Amino acid sequence: MARKRKPRHITRSLRVRLMVSYALFFAILLIGTAAVFRARLSTVLTNQAQDILEQEWAALKGGYVRIGFYGNKPPELSWYYDQEDLDERFIVERLRRALLLTDASGTNELFISTTYENMARETPAQIQQRVRMMLASPGKFFLDTRYADGEPYLVRAGVIFDELHKAPFYAAIGTPLTNSLKVLRAYTLFFLGFIPAALILGSWLGWYMSGRALTPVLAVAQAAQRISGSNLSLRIPSREANDELDYLILTFNRMIDRLEASFQQMRQFSTDVSHELRTPITAIRGQLEVALFTAKTTEQYHDAIVNALQDIDRLSQMVRALLLLSQAESGQLVLQKTEVDLAAVVRDFVEQFQIPAESAGVRLVAQTPSRCPVMADRVQIERMITNLLSNAVKFTPEKGEVRLQLRKDEDSVELVVADTGRGIPSQYLPHIFDRFYRVPGTGTAPGPDQGLGLGLSFVSWIVKAHDGVIDVESTPGQGTRFEIKLPVGDLAAAPIESAVQPIVSE
Repeated sequence: MARKRKPRHITRSLRVRLMVSYALFFAILLIGTAAVFRARLSTVLTNQAQDILEQEWAALKGGYVRIGFYGNKPPELSWYYDQEDLDERFIVERLRRALLLTDASGTNELFISTTYENMARETPAQIQQRVRMMLASPGKFFLDTRYADGEPYLVRAGVIFDELHKAPFYAAIGTPLTNSLKVLRAYTLFFLGFIPAALILGSWLGWYMSGRALTPVLAVAQAAQRISGSNLSLRIPSREANDELDYLILTFNRMIDRLEASFQQMRQFSTDVSHELRTPITAIRGQLEVALFTAKTTEQYHDAIVNALQDIDRLSQMVRALLLLSQAESGQLVLQKTEVDLAAVVRDFVEQFQIPAESAGVRLVAQTPSRCPVMADRVQIERMITNLLSNAVKFTPEKGEVRLQLRKDEDSVELVVADTGRGIPSQYLPHIFDRFYRVPGTGTAPGPDQGLGLGLSFVSWIVKAHDGVIDVESTPGQGTRFEIKLPVGDLAAAPIESAVQPIVSE
């Protein structure tokens, strides 16, 4: 019974999380931008108010105010300007808007406007202290924000001097900040309305863009659901955009390629095992049944048991070889690379194969340099040479020749195993590295002196595992030539050679 798929919570949806991320990003960006621009606008408006105060202060000191001294009487203030001149009258009216003018003691107010009366005013003691500080530091003045009838004013306080007597006087002049605050309020209200609208638009855009971005991902997921052991040929077409999603699709397709190769390898292994094991098992069963029903003497039972044991031994060799090859092709067999003198290895095996070669009437010769170091797995290299030599001697007729040549250049070595045997027809060459493949005409049933059909499969894997290449040339009736090219590898960091292990040809 198929399991019912649990519905995903909406907050776990990647699309929803991307949309929320977009919205959060827009919110932080907009709020931060609005705050920075508001602070900048506030600074600009404050600077403008200060510039207005400086202009009015300069006008106050520029001669519009005259202070007269009459005997022992307190000084008196008079305004000196042309009342018919609209510009001068406007300037004076602005000066009178929020103005305080006292003597240095702060007790005698020469002029105070109604607006300034409504502000929080300085006491005479505070005025005296300010005058002393400003006289001690020429150019010093005070800026303060005050309120009159709820309206904010920026006030500048400083010292001015009578031109005739050079007596100091305390003056404080203010300019309204109402317009500046209105501008800031309008700016704030604009962004309070703009940010929610922008967030809604950003959220919709995030929902739309994340949906488009996730479409190929959903296609990959749907394709993965359709893939099974019997349907590994499915591939996702590329969008041809050369972006991260195309890279994801490419990676997914390559993964399926590897899975398909692994499944094919498993199926091939199962097919090979079931096919190849059937023959020896059938032979063993037949021999034992014949002995059971027909054998009359001890010698007949003995012969049947010997023949069965021979087939069992061959069956054990086949299973061991299959398991080893399967481990190699699946990556479970790791190479143990050391510095190997390939020339010495070739000479040793040529010497070992001299006796079987002489028994078969085959001449075995080798041409090698004095020394040929390479980075390789000695055990696997010996297995490769053993299989090539075994096949060459086996399929070379009497008075034939098997020749090994080893050549070395700066970055690679080349091993050639050539024989003058029966050769292989061209239509069979593409299959000689397949497991259990035997070239027609060489015998199809495994006999006591027949190979398992796995030797060249091992040779092919060993060459590929060492990042090498193997090439085969063969002419029927003239012989076969195997040419193997292996990289030398990094000999500088080579460990000590591993011990030599005996190798058995498959």
